[in-house]
Amino acid sequence: MRRDGRVANSLLALLSRDWAGVPVALVTAGVGGGLVALGTTWAVALGAVAVAVGAALLVGAVRHLVLVAREAAARPAPGSLVHVGGHRMHVRGEGERAGGPTVVWMPGGHAPGEEFGELHTMLAARTRSVLVDRFGTGWSDTGAFPRTTAVEAEELLTALEAAGERPPFVFVGHSFGGLLVANAARRRPDLTAGLVLLDPTPLEVIAFAPANGLVAGMRRRLLLAAVRHLFGAHRGRGGRTGQDCAAASIFSELSPFGLAGAGWESVVYDGDLADLPLVLVIPRDLMGGEAVLAGARDAVEAERISRFYLRSRVRYLAASSASRLVYTPEGTGHDFPHEAPEFVVGVVGDLVRELRVTSS
Repeated sequence: MRRDGRVANSLLALLSRDWAGVPVALVTAGVGGGLVALGTTWAVALGAVAVAVGAALLVGAVRHLVLVAREAAARPAPGSLVHVGGHRMHVRGEGERAGGPTVVWMPGGHAPGEEFGELHTMLAARTRSVLVDRFGTGWSDTGAFPRTTAVEAEELLTALEAAGERPPFVFVGHSFGGLLVANAARRRPDLTAGLVLLDPTPLEVIAFAPANGLVAGMRRRLLLAAVRHLFGAHRGRGGRTGQDCAAASIFSELSPFGLAGAGWESVVYDGDLADLPLVLVIPRDLMGGEAVLAGARDAVEAERISRFYLRSRVRYLAASSASRLVYTPEGTGHDFPHEAPEFVVGVVGDLVRELRVTSS
């Protein structure tokens, strides 16, 4: 790993500690006190400012710790906290298998499992359904840095075993979560009954798509949010700084530069899933992608961008010889798991029923 990568991960690890704001505030105030003690006019003035800043930071840091503690007491973990690599990961399983596979959900972005709480509750009435908070989300610990797709795929499999969830699994992942569960299936096809990929992220769109700064902007916003949380400079409920830092860490993989080091371990390519049943669920068009198309220089480039994204969307079909394509309801876009939850549960339920028949 590059030296600057080690430094960045060390800083993220420090920033992810909810208590880190207290020593930063004390050091700032201490430096100010030292300057005041010098006695010169400029030092006293500068020192007074530093003391005031340190005091304000300390108040905010204590506020943050109080909010975090208050929220933890108000919202205890509904599932089990299992140990994975020395850290605790939250796994919530409900429903009965009834002779079929266990369904494991993974939402997009770097969101907690509860992002798919509605889907989970609907499906748990039919079969065993499991939500997992990857490290840095929900009730799980932050975990170690750097966060990578390859590491999180291994952690997911370990957490399921530690929680006593029995394979085979049907992994269901949306967007970035689809890339993650496809990686888990590639690593352990013996534990996998099938996959439902909900408009999953193909790495081609990271490596070759026209630059739009979207992911880089997300990383900057996450880091700023971590600092605001650390010093209590936010509205509403408390938020753990580790959540912001973990997401910022794994999103650094989603860039041409990041993929240069992580691509081989993260890609799921043609034939990698052999003959595992795979259902690819995608919208028919680029609804919601207007911002990307707006960056085109002219109509010809807009057409090329549209073709590139639409062709990239179906790439996962080549990962398995037993794949099939399902289109989402008319008028839905990339966020269709929230726009049409009954449809998604129906697609997953259909695959579960098929697998029950073939295994009986």
